[in-house]
Parts: sequence; C-alpha cells; structure tokens
Amino acid sequence: MRETVQRAVSPVLYRIERLDEDKYGYLLIAPMFLVLSILAFYPLARTFWVSLHGDDLYGTDPVGAFEGLSNYRSILSGDANIVLNYPFVSLSDPLSSALIVTVTITLVSVLIGTVFGLGMALILNKEFRGRSVARMIVILPWAVPIVIQGMMFYLLFQPSISFLVEPLHELGLLSSNPLISTRDSMLMVIIVDVWRKIPFIALIIMAGLASIDQSLYDVAKVAGASKWQQFRLITLPLIKPVVLIGMIFYTISSMKIYGIVEASAGCSTVPTLTCLVVDTFRMQRWAMASAIAFLTAIIIGGIVMVYLVQFRDEVGE
Repeated sequence: MRETVQRAVSPVLYRIERLDEDKYGYLLIAPMFLVLSILAFYPLARTFWVSLHGDDLYGTDPVGAFEGLSNYRSILSGDANIVLNYPFVSLSDPLSSALIVTVTITLVSVLIGTVFGLGMALILNKEFRGRSVARMIVILPWAVPIVIQGMMFYLLFQPSISFLVEPLHELGLLSSNPLISTRDSMLMVIIVDVWRKIPFIALIIMAGLASIDQSLYDVAKVAGASKWQQFRLITLPLIKPVVLIGMIFYTISSMKIYGIVEASAGCSTVPTLTCLVVDTFRMQRWAMASAIAFLTAIIIGGIVMVYLVQFRDEVGE
C-alpha cells in the first residue's frame, strides 16, 4: 500500500520540483486563494441572488418571487425612493444622494489623508530624539474605537457645549448647528476619517521608505542634488507602489464608512451607501438592501481595479 502511494505521488512531486519560481509561487498561494474565494465570493453571489427577488413584506418568506433586475432599475431610476429614506443617486439634490455623498467624502478624505500621511511618514523616518515616542503617539488615533471617535467629534461640534462652533459660525465657516447641516456634517466626517486613517497610511509609507537603498541618496548628494530633487527623483518613484496599496485600503474603508457617521451626525444627516443598506435592511426589505449592497460592491470593485491598473503600470516601469 505504501509503495503504491509513493508511486502515485512521485510523478506529482517531480512535476512540482520542475516548476519555475512564478508557477511555484502560485501553487503555494492556491490553497489560501481557494479559502478566501469561498469566504468572499459565496456571500457576494448569495447577495446578488437575493437582490433578484422581491420583498415579501406580508408573507412568511422575507424574500418574495423572482423579479430579475427590477430592484436595480428601481434604485438607479429613482423609483425606489418611495421606500428608501434617501435616494441612491440624485443629481437634482446631490447632498441627499448616498452615492454622491459617499464618493465626495472618499475623494476628499483619501486626497488629504494621503498627503498628510506621506508628510508624517517622511518626518517619522528621520532620526531624531524621541522618535519612538512620536511614532507611538501617531498610532493612537488609529487605535481609538470608531464609536468613541464619533462621539468625541459629536461633542466637539455640539453647539451647546463646543467652544469651536460659535467662532467658526461667526467666520461663516459653519452653520449655527453643524449637526443638522449635511454640508457641515460631511466636513466633520471627513475630518474624523482623515484623523483616524492618517496613522494607517503613514505606517504603510514608512515601510516603503525603509526599503529604499540609502546609497542612492549618497550618490545624489555627491551629484549635487537638492532635497527636493532627491524626493522627486528617488523617494517618490520608489514609494509610489506602496502609496497606491495604502490608498486602495483607504478608499475601500472610506467607501464603507458607517460607524463614524452613525455615532456623530447620523445617517439622516450624512446619507452614505452603507447607511442606505443598513436602513433598508432595518425596514425588512431584504432584497432591496441586497441590491444596494451589490451595487456598492461593484462600485468599490471598479475603483479598486483602477488602482490595480495604475499599480501594475508603476511596477512594470
């Protein structure tokens, strides 16, 4: 029996040994990829299947008869607004549109957070006294629970107790009650999101900075390159792939933002895609919530694909 097993396994082992490095690497990650595929793609496929049905609100089964893409047509055309607290997309009233509000928060937050995260990483990468303590302090916002962060900024923008609202209102930067203004509340959410995620992207960029060969800077100094030229010609090109990876995770997290919104201004004031999914689910409209969730997944997937194409081009260069 043992000899039979060995004869059967030997050709397989021989072929594995003959694989090149790339194919051998793919073989090693295949089991992990299979497990992740089951854990990730099955719920997504199930969500899509549920979204193709109607909501049986008065029957025993929460999911009704098969209706095809009717839920998607209703969401994108605006017909579903009669059952949703706020529209999925609305060009006439952008601040009430979950898609427009979410994309706006994401774009502004990712842009500001990446710039500040890069600056923070460049500073913390230098040798100075107390650098370890500074790095520990920088990580603290990332370690604070989301609910506590939301409540902190809720109190900071609460007109009755905050010391910031009145002077900012007099300067015309905020309304008298920012928590009931969608524009002001979006600004608050962006500030919280940036404050929370700067440490994350800074740590990723610091890892990229640590991988740069320091001899390149020595050669540049001998050639008479300025600090700006060293950053533009050495640092930035070499950390671009790392920055793109950080931006991917940053964007995905911001597109799914919910906890900060719910703990501060509330979903009724700052309608996001995740808020729309949760609110629709609470209304026991399972199929409609599944359709919104699947559309959100498609949008996030499309954005990630743009990043990956750019990442491939950078690595290819």
